[in-house]
Amino acid sequence: MNAYPETLVPPGSTAPVPRRIRATLDGRVVLDTMDAIYLWEWPPYPQYYIPVADVADGVLTDTGETKTFDHGVARVHTAGSGKAWVYDDGIAKDRVRFQWDALDSWFEEDEEVFVHPRNPYARCDAIKSTRHVQVAVDGVVLAESASTVIVFETGLPPRYYFPRTAVKLEHLTPSSTVTACPYKGRTSAWWSVGEHADLAWSYDFPTAPLLPIASHIAFFDEKVDTTVDGVPQARPITPFSD
Repeated sequence: MNAYPETLVPPGSTAPVPRRIRATLDGRVVLDTMDAIYLWEWPPYPQYYIPVADVADGVLTDTGETKTFDHGVARVHTAGSGKAWVYDDGIAKDRVRFQWDALDSWFEEDEEVFVHPRNPYARCDAIKSTRHVQVAVDGVVLAESASTVIVFETGLPPRYYFPRTAVKLEHLTPSSTVTACPYKGRTSAWWSVGEHADLAWSYDFPTAPLLPIASHIAFFDEKVDTTVDGVPQARPITPFSD
């Protein structure tokens, strides 16, 4: 059993989206709806399923192909730089699911969302802590502080965000990697440590609820040796372990 909460919604579940959902392509809004639904294709994250009637004309092009999913058979379309799937029956009847990157930007109300929709049953909390936390790799201490911000995100182990002054930056090599998170925003920097690529990251301008982590640095606990209040922590097993 993991030492942190797992997501509980099973695949195939749906729920209404009470937020206005919009997306843009080539500088124009190509879908705008107050009638989207969430559909969980796999446990951690839902996807938006948009009423076809709320998609602008000319965005979807039918390829004549079909694809079978656990929740139904869809007609395959091209859309923007990717694909979309239109359902004529089942729980997603008269709705379309876009590949996220097929369109340029997605918005919940007036706030941009990255990577995938936010799970309405998940939490992502940034909480200040005075626990003494140390991170090392290959016997070299990379960071140590009794003033971290811990991010508790449903389905993932706690992440310890260190003040930059508590990080031994001489051991970190800047990386060109850029990633994004639906809850935190877009990263500002990544670092590698020796042969360990992209081991640490930072958000200079996180989303409003995660402002306490601004300019702090976090490490993959799956790949480093973490000690909390003098107690060595087991490396968690997650999709980021590889």
